[in-house]
Amino acid sequence: MSFAKAQELIRLAEIAAARHGGVSLAEIVAEFGVSHRTAQRMTDALEATFANVVTSDDAERKRRWRITRPREETLMLRPETAIEALDYAAREAGAEGRLRHARALSDLREGLLARLSRREAARTEADAEAVLSALAEVTRPGPRVSIRPEILDTITEALRGPFRLRVRYKSADAPARVLEPHGVLLGHRTYLVARDPAKGDLIRSFRLDQILSAEALDESFAMDPAFSMQRFAAQSFGVWQDPAQFGPVVWRFAPRAAERAAGFRFHPSQVLERQEDGSLIVRFEAAGWLEMAWHLYQWGDAVEVLAPEGLRALVEGHRRGDFGSMP
Repeated sequence: MSFAKAQELIRLAEIAAARHGGVSLAEIVAEFGVSHRTAQRMTDALEATFANVVTSDDAERKRRWRITRPREETLMLRPETAIEALDYAAREAGAEGRLRHARALSDLREGLLARLSRREAARTEADAEAVLSALAEVTRPGPRVSIRPEILDTITEALRGPFRLRVRYKSADAPARVLEPHGVLLGHRTYLVARDPAKGDLIRSFRLDQILSAEALDESFAMDPAFSMQRFAAQSFGVWQDPAQFGPVVWRFAPRAAERAAGFRFHPSQVLERQEDGSLIVRFEAAGWLEMAWHLYQWGDAVEVLAPEGLRALVEGHRRGDFGSMP
């Protein structure tokens, strides 16, 4: 479970505990801005994580979830799964250089263990360790970008203000820039998303591993009220985006690759269109042709780019038919 999902689950539990009648799927959809299916998965996680969840049907025969309040306890976490989730999330946060989040998750873990008896705490830790030791991440080829934790901590502090950031970018000899941070884009490369007032109102991406120093200034600023990190992230196929490349993307997967491609989520805005000949057309809007080309190469000649023409020209000479398997 990611740190963000853990936060959402705790927030949902607090809502279910605070509302006398509990919370319904429709209310979860409205509160979190998620789909009905995601709301169902959230209630499944709620029941699996907390021991004091009760369900009931209201006058309109709609199911509602409520956290009961025995004694002074509000949330009774199931220790055998909660410790696993917190340990795993802390491990992920530490590996990504998010030491602030790793420490917060570890503190939550210790607080939960402190509520258990010594015997139960020992058993719970042993069970969690057994599960975690059986989990491993796939090692992918290529360099692993390192992010200095102190840089990420400074950016986090600036986002809380929000405060302007003074950074030294790419070169120690480069003049300092004063940026207005709007978010952090996590991925195989991590970017600071910020506005550089000296260069206009455009919100840009700055590679975190290329930020040599960062200082949060005692200068607040007004964030763009129309800006959304979710929308910004959705403008790119990967993590890098060139506004000049943003537009409709159309791929056609051959019949032999259609079922495999249908199981991929290439982009949040994608639309799948099955064709009479068994092929599959995928449509979405995004930028980042180079990262698209890197992905498309894995499909060999089982995929054809119909649009845009620039991406089509980029991959056309590299489609192969001798790959033994598809992604």
